[in-house]
Amino acid sequence: MISVRATFKRKFIAGLIVSIPALVSVLVIVWIFRTIDDFLSPAYEEVFHHHIYGLGFVSAVGIIFMLGIVSTNVIGKKVIRAVERSLMNIPVLKSVYSPIKSVMDSFSNSASFKKFVIIEYPRKGVFAFGFLTKEHAVKMHEDGTTQDLAAVYIPTNNLYLGEIAMFRQEDIFHTGILVEDGIKIVLSGGIATPNMMKETGNE
Repeated sequence: MISVRATFKRKFIAGLIVSIPALVSVLVIVWIFRTIDDFLSPAYEEVFHHHIYGLGFVSAVGIIFMLGIVSTNVIGKKVIRAVERSLMNIPVLKSVYSPIKSVMDSFSNSASFKKFVIIEYPRKGVFAFGFLTKEHAVKMHEDGTTQDLAAVYIPTNNLYLGEIAMFRQEDIFHTGILVEDGIKIVLSGGIATPNMMKETGNE
């Protein structure tokens, strides 16, 4: 009886581990679908005099697709840059638009993250995953001596929010894990972390 109960418990937990990510993904997609559809549907109801479920969402997908086409041609890029300059001249919108634009540009550029690393942060004895973004020399003293430092982006809320800290090269643990796999590790809350990681050095 104990063996059967233990087996059932293990299998049930395994099923939860498999099903929860899929369930959450479905719920998020459904929420996005309903939110966009509810936002755009009233305009169509004025035209057709009744609600056509899903039309608002399909329209949103089409609009985003068209924006993608426009943003990838020469004329479209000029138009988008002109719109961005206009937004940057509005004080309130500038404070919101500018940081969001910077974050999205960073994550859309595959070269933004150089390596997936481990650093001792935020205090001694505590370690965190991070992404090495830039290595540079910093003038530390008046005599002109410099210190080689590396900027590391440390996610604190999933992936898109985090902090940037500077570390000496010798204080960075280079995992050898691909950046793409590092992103999966962060998004999984550490579940996707391999059982063994070996220092690869600053290669």
